[in-house]
Amino acid sequence: MAAQPEATQQIPPHPDESVGPLERGFAVLRALAAAPGGRLRPSELTKATGLARSTVDRVAATLAELGYLRAEGDGRDLVLAPSAAQPGNAYLRGCGLPGLLSPLAEELSARLDESVSLAVPDRESVRFILQIKRRRALAVAFRTGDALPAERCAPGAVFARSWGEAEFAAWRARLAEDPGYEGFPALPTHRPEKESVASFPRRIAAAAKSSCAEDDQLIEKGLIALAVPVFDGSRDAVCALSVVSHTSRQTVKSLREAALPALLATAKAMGERLAAARTPEPEDQDFDGDADDPTAAAKEQFGPEYLQSLARGISVLSMLGEGGPRGLTLSEAAAATGLPRATARRSLLTSVRQGYVETDGHRFRILPRVLELGYARLSQLTIGELAQPHLERVVRTVHESASMAVLDGEDIRYVARAAAGRIMSVDIMIGTRFPAFATSMGRVLLADQAVSERERFLESARIRPLTRRTVTDQAELLRILDGVAEDGYALVDQELEEGLRSMAVAVRDPRGAAVAAVNVSMHAARTSSAEARASVLPVLADAAAAISADLALLSGPTSGG
Repeated sequence: MAAQPEATQQIPPHPDESVGPLERGFAVLRALAAAPGGRLRPSELTKATGLARSTVDRVAATLAELGYLRAEGDGRDLVLAPSAAQPGNAYLRGCGLPGLLSPLAEELSARLDESVSLAVPDRESVRFILQIKRRRALAVAFRTGDALPAERCAPGAVFARSWGEAEFAAWRARLAEDPGYEGFPALPTHRPEKESVASFPRRIAAAAKSSCAEDDQLIEKGLIALAVPVFDGSRDAVCALSVVSHTSRQTVKSLREAALPALLATAKAMGERLAAARTPEPEDQDFDGDADDPTAAAKEQFGPEYLQSLARGISVLSMLGEGGPRGLTLSEAAAATGLPRATARRSLLTSVRQGYVETDGHRFRILPRVLELGYARLSQLTIGELAQPHLERVVRTVHESASMAVLDGEDIRYVARAAAGRIMSVDIMIGTRFPAFATSMGRVLLADQAVSERERFLESARIRPLTRRTVTDQAELLRILDGVAEDGYALVDQELEEGLRSMAVAVRDPRGAAVAAVNVSMHAARTSSAEARASVLPVLADAAAAISADLALLSGPTSGG
């Protein structure tokens, strides 16, 4: 991995070169990301951004076409959609840190039985790019993409060791402009501003002396942390490795005694891994110069309401991750997106002005601040929340109830549900559990396991008749699961309950493993098995593929070594 440039040349665009629709698109995404639930009405967006209502409508329509937001509540609410994670994914992929370092972070978290995080500098703040959480009732961790003020967290003192006067001036200006930390929504209500600011120089000096910084309840009462720098051979820290605990478990002193040796050893191993992955100074990459402009067809289809310059700007920004830690040249960005050099240049310089890209005058590199465009908000969504709009779309199409479930021991457990508005419908609540062996979603999830795992499951599970149609013979169940694995779906006919027929398809993670299943439940008198295969299965398969795609967008870069 290449070191971060020691200095970059910020090139503010000439007013004539700024791409106004792109700037306005960023403003809309920032407003939605900061809103409760990532949701605002168009009138609220107008107020939050200062844009005219007609402008908000055009920007929203373009972002919706790109999949970055969607309309809900009969079109009254605009909500961030998973595709808005693409610029954030571009940064995470480009910097390479999560993919390279997450295995070491996971090992450290397991060894210490504490939450572990990686953070990177973001001007005078700190932004988290990896979270390894411990499963306990009192969790202490932030969302990937969240930003904290440098003076309010342990990694901030680590990074501030290398600040110059320009960085300190920017820090003082931020304190003056935002004394209440309104620009940091991840901060809880407990805000010891004076204490954290007054002690910051002392903590910077301590970090410079000991290569370790402490957070003794600066963020929130009860929360403590230690952070150490991670170097890849360059002068400045590439990232900071932190271990986070709670005063109910540790004091700062006991955490230092218990965790610091392992923390330093892991940081050293991370630096060695980064140095080994460092690539030579790159030649220009060979991108296909005949790539098609991805926005041309949409512009032709949607006409003047479609803001092509906004779509082009986002495509250029998201492509920068393909250049790795050093980014792309202007020629590479233009070739990769199929855009004219002049168009790509205006988009890149607008992103520089907005703080999402930096340039050394030759190469353009995406910055962690791009994570504020919705990634932190979207990264906290559960798989059930991801599935909900897709399940609702299934219900609107087939007019039957749709659900999502995960495997939980011998049972399936419902995590999402969209009910059809019928007088006679299947009444199931989120959290409901049913025996996996007799349900369509259970069989889909069991069929994804190895044959030996299926056999062990059926040997240990309580197999019993639930209706006169329930299959309880182990050999027959194994044969059925073989068929489900081959067919890619399961159809269960009145085995769980008389009169209930259901069909299910797997939802898969980026590695292809079935992590959940979605189904449609039907009354047997209304829909035959043949009708379900013909009319329900294609809709259900499309929904499962769409949920899997959303899950991949929010999974970030895969772990790697």
